[in-house]
Amino acid sequence: MGILTGLVLSGLPEEVKDYKLAAKPLYRDPVYDGAADPVVVWNPLVKKWWMFYTSRRATVTNEPGVSWVHGSPIGIAESEDFGATWRYVGNARVQLPSRFKSDSVTLWAPEIIKAPNGVFHMFVTVVPGIFADWNHPRSIVQLTSTNLIDWSDGEVLELACDRVIDPCVLRLPDGTWRLWYNNERDRKSIWYADSTDLVNWVDQGRAVGDQPGEGPKVFYWRGYYWMITDVWRGLAVYRSTNAMDWVRQPYNLLDTPGEGPDDGAKGQHADVVVSGNRAFIFYFTHPDAGKQGTDAYSKQRSSIQVAELEYKDGWLDCDRNKPTSIRLQPPE
Repeated sequence: MGILTGLVLSGLPEEVKDYKLAAKPLYRDPVYDGAADPVVVWNPLVKKWWMFYTSRRATVTNEPGVSWVHGSPIGIAESEDFGATWRYVGNARVQLPSRFKSDSVTLWAPEIIKAPNGVFHMFVTVVPGIFADWNHPRSIVQLTSTNLIDWSDGEVLELACDRVIDPCVLRLPDGTWRLWYNNERDRKSIWYADSTDLVNWVDQGRAVGDQPGEGPKVFYWRGYYWMITDVWRGLAVYRSTNAMDWVRQPYNLLDTPGEGPDDGAKGQHADVVVSGNRAFIFYFTHPDAGKQGTDAYSKQRSSIQVAELEYKDGWLDCDRNKPTSIRLQPPE
């Protein structure tokens, strides 16, 4: 049984006695130190939780502009204690469609789901190069894998425009699939597409457009569909009963800096894992970005954090300063 540091086990409910306190920060990438945009999935092959993330090149300080955000691979970390601590595994081996000729492509913001036939699908943003600014095409590519390491058979999704990023996919109760993404041409609104077979996608237009935002994460919990987006002043929250009509929460999450190590900055681009009746939000921070006199590397580095979501008065809340006891349950 795991030990909850600083807590008396005899005073805890039975269902949390096997939980451990999550590390803080939860994870830092040992290669580039720029872990961002996490997605957490169960790996049934090794029976461990895996985290996929954008491995931003925070250590690169001699290239112009935002080159360091480009050229990023997809990093992988794993947890042997059901989400409390993580270690680096390596990078996903991604075989892109032939239209992406360069070896210096950029991969951002992976989304990973498991199809009913056991095949894993990755949806990832691809930028065709390393650039010093943001003014270049971006596509969402869908790939498949049977081992979560090697990804191939990539197809570029035909979506609203030539600048689409940050996919999120959810299976709906009728068995169809819905993909949400950020349409940068439409004031960075959130758009969506539907599929009946997880192969052919039909774009359906705007889902949420009341404010610019990116990194949509949609999940079902406590009787509602929830959408969380990164609006660069914390995370906006939307609620829906049908995954179509969205109502915005009156306040953002993680907009106020936390007090723990590497958590003194706004929370950004998040994933949510529903585990039993609990839900955990995985997000990243730039802990030194706003500090005076900080060097380029320190401003660029990022850390992954985790906190527990709470359901209060019909909305979501999150106390990032509260120690997070965690034991992610494997999916059935």
